[in-house]
Amino acid sequence: MPNLKAIRDRIQSVKNTKKITEAMRLVAAAKVRRAQEQVNATRPFADNLAEVLYSLQARLSFEDIDLPLFQQREVKTVGLVVITADRGLCGGYNTNVIRRAENRAKELAAEGINYKFVLIGRKAIQYFENRNAPIDKTYAGLEQIPSAAEAASIGDEVLSLFLSETVDRVELIYTKFVSLISSRPVIQTLLPLTAQGLEVKDDEIFRLTTRGGSFSVERETVSNEVESLPQYTIFEQDPVQILDALLPLYLNNQLLRALQESAASELAARMTAMNNASENASELMKTLTLSYNKARQAAITQELLEVVAGANAL
Repeated sequence: MPNLKAIRDRIQSVKNTKKITEAMRLVAAAKVRRAQEQVNATRPFADNLAEVLYSLQARLSFEDIDLPLFQQREVKTVGLVVITADRGLCGGYNTNVIRRAENRAKELAAEGINYKFVLIGRKAIQYFENRNAPIDKTYAGLEQIPSAAEAASIGDEVLSLFLSETVDRVELIYTKFVSLISSRPVIQTLLPLTAQGLEVKDDEIFRLTTRGGSFSVERETVSNEVESLPQYTIFEQDPVQILDALLPLYLNNQLLRALQESAASELAARMTAMNNASENASELMKTLTLSYNKARQAAITQELLEVVAGANAL
């Protein structure tokens, strides 16, 4: 016969676990809102930067500009910037991006190309350190909601690697946020820059909404209708010098956007994982409660049978 006390203790344990997972889901939802606000706050700078770059692109032929960040070299070593989380409990978020980075490293090795890792997040650091991978720099303990200062710090390291010719190309591996239940690891070439990479495209931001009493995260396309500067605008400096000064800012902005996408993907994955855990806890509580009631009924029936049998014996 099942132990009634053990079942009661198990039910209480599941209840406590459900409280924790529900709290973690709500915390992740609050952080998604903060991430959303930060994306909206950084858009004006990105729009103004795109406006200036668009105007410079209209006045200059980027193919004829001799700038270090446009320099195309024979690729002997590739720098792989991998963005993961510091914590777990977010489904397959970390596993998917680490697997994508590992596969990319194998592809480069098969082509006879060396590679170096710049790792962001404790999960990636722990994984690749345990496998003695070639790691150039690591970043851990970043803010849950990425900041421009953190992106600039990482950007300085990436620029240093490229300008010193330690690496000939820099690729960014991160998780692109799609929706609350969907995200995918992608690879983006950061350096060298190309004229195509500076084209103005429609931007997307994510919004946390509620539907039917549950959270939902959606993407919203924002059209960037960038207007060029007036043709009579006079630059005090040579446009090439201005471009040389703005390109690192553009690179930092790309890194910040990737960090924001990764943070949104992590938080959405954690929301989904904790929501699934809460639902599983509810189902387990129902099953345990049913088992407890059956065991209690069986115990009462057994006691009644024993009393009846004892009375008949008399």
